[in-house]
Amino acid sequence: MLETSSCLSMESRAGLAAAPGALSYYVAFSQLLGLTVVATTGAWLGLYRGGIAWEGALQFNAHPLCMVIGLIFLQGDALLVYRVFRNEARRTTKVLHGLLHVLAFVIALVGLVAVFDSHRQKGSADLYSLHSWAGLLVFVLYLVQWLVGFSVFLFPGAAFSLRSRYRPQHIFFGAAIFLLSVGTALLGLKEALLFKLGAKYSTFEAEGVLANVLGLLLVGFGGTVLYILTRSDWKRPPQAEEQALSMDFKTLTEGDSPSSQ
Repeated sequence: MLETSSCLSMESRAGLAAAPGALSYYVAFSQLLGLTVVATTGAWLGLYRGGIAWEGALQFNAHPLCMVIGLIFLQGDALLVYRVFRNEARRTTKVLHGLLHVLAFVIALVGLVAVFDSHRQKGSADLYSLHSWAGLLVFVLYLVQWLVGFSVFLFPGAAFSLRSRYRPQHIFFGAAIFLLSVGTALLGLKEALLFKLGAKYSTFEAEGVLANVLGLLLVGFGGTVLYILTRSDWKRPPQAEEQALSMDFKTLTEGDSPSSQ
């Protein structure tokens, strides 16, 4: 027993020292890009769209800002939680991951309400463009992903075997929804430019140039987050205590023995 405890302690210390040096630079770069995306979105809306207000003609402008903050920046950060917090307790990391997604959803919901209210006040049509269809799909998938993830990974009664089987799907759909969010933002950005600038878009108007830079920043942020997620050697290392608890839980609930794994 003493030997096993010593072995677990050594493995834990090894896990603590296993954080790759390059990971912190890529994470810092992703945060710089993400904050720049948010700031550039605010600058575009302030300089060329009149700013933001919840009432009146400027209410629509809350939509792009909220979506960029919620479904781009905060969603990307939520996906990176398991890369950044490598040695904290797994349940703490799960809760932080879930809370960031909740915050992102709430902010995105405000953006969704803003666009529907704005269209209603102006008498504009809803849900006819590819951007609106893709955006609604993202919103629904995001909500379903969070609800299923909460039920499987945070709800105490979920079976260990269910968590193991669903984890790959959860990871895949998380990355897919994030990329779909970035693509939908690009569609909305181009749609907004064409509605306002029309033929002037091809004459390198200042607003068009700034919006194009914003689009490239969105692609850069999405690509950086995806790269961090797909680096297998940057995955959060399993802690020795987590492995022991998982095997004990599986043995108690499903009758499996650790030796059968």
